[in-house]
Amino acid sequence: MTTRTRITTPDAPAAIGPYSQAIVAGGLVHCSGQIALDPARGELVGADVAAQAERALTNLMGVLAAAGTDASRVVKCTVYLIRMSDFAAVNAVYARYFPGAEPPARSTVAVAELPRGALVEIDCVALVG
Repeated sequence: MTTRTRITTPDAPAAIGPYSQAIVAGGLVHCSGQIALDPARGELVGADVAAQAERALTNLMGVLAAAGTDASRVVKCTVYLIRMSDFAAVNAVYARYFPGAEPPARSTVAVAELPRGALVEIDCVALVG
């Protein structure tokens, strides 16, 4: 039986529903999607998609750190956008968090709506240990 460990950190917003910020199992951390919520205030920040992507990725990095890993160990991300026309703006921010010759695999999906009226949400899976 695989052990599951729940990850929580004040460096990312607390879960706003019945889910965990992340779960570690089988040598991987599965991070829940992050939007541009300020962890201290619980409010959506960022007037545009680039600013929201920055906050979402900062939140995600906080969860990864709490799990004992970092961006260099991410193997897969999913980016959710309410407008595919925002793809380039999010890509520019995303590239700063995942530089180098071997960025993680990624899917980008257009969605009708995101929690709290966010413009972008990002989740990931990373190696731990």
